[in-house]
Amino acid sequence: MQLDGKVALVTGAGSGIGKASALVLAQAGARVAALGRTADEVEATVKEIEAAGGEATVVIADISQAGEMQQAYAQVIEKWGRLDVVFANAGINGVWAPLDELTPEEWQKTIDINLTGAFYTVKYAVPYLKERGGSVIITASVNGTRIFSNTGATAYSCSKAGQVAFAKMTAVELGQQGIRVNVICPGAIETEIDQNTEQRDLEEIRMPAEYPEGTDPLTGEAPGSSEQVAQLVLFLASDASSHINGTEIWIDGGESLVKG
Repeated sequence: MQLDGKVALVTGAGSGIGKASALVLAQAGARVAALGRTADEVEATVKEIEAAGGEATVVIADISQAGEMQQAYAQVIEKWGRLDVVFANAGINGVWAPLDELTPEEWQKTIDINLTGAFYTVKYAVPYLKERGGSVIITASVNGTRIFSNTGATAYSCSKAGQVAFAKMTAVELGQQGIRVNVICPGAIETEIDQNTEQRDLEEIRMPAEYPEGTDPLTGEAPGSSEQVAQLVLFLASDASSHINGTEIWIDGGESLVKG
């Protein structure tokens, strides 16, 4: 699966799934715009790509800010003159808490970054993707799509369910322009996203449940790796998936089938 000459923008490219995907896309021949909120987040990714002989650039933007995303794409087009792949990956877990304790501000922050951020990431890419067609991949989650037992993750799960609906709506609309939109739904993956999770008073509302030993029916172990997810991103970015559109793909080793 080669992406020679194509340009890919990856949000949240400084760590975890975003970084692994940026590296894999570059290895496949793509020129990669590694987007993060600060240069420190993504410079290491760009340097690693360049050290391996690839081409990459640092792009600084907050995905929840429309103007910053518009400028991000303008920077990419000024540098390379095209856009072929968008990986809308950046997001947060936010606050997990009982509904009566979850504040409007906490709810809104999660929605703004995860759902509105995906909207801006795709919306402002469309004029450039329309020129040649392309692939959009959005990172959702097993939460809100197959798993609803993580009590207190209401804002997060709703944002992820919203991303799936957004992808399906835009897949129909943009498919006529040769733009495919798909969603990946990772389960337990070794990333740093848990570091931005705040959990409060969940023991009071958590439903008792007993699951089989291990969390992954495929191996009996968890979590998966960012590199495994990156290979799925490469497939969806490439022509190998040219007839796949408006589809969510769970990548969790079957975890969500026993924990849903």
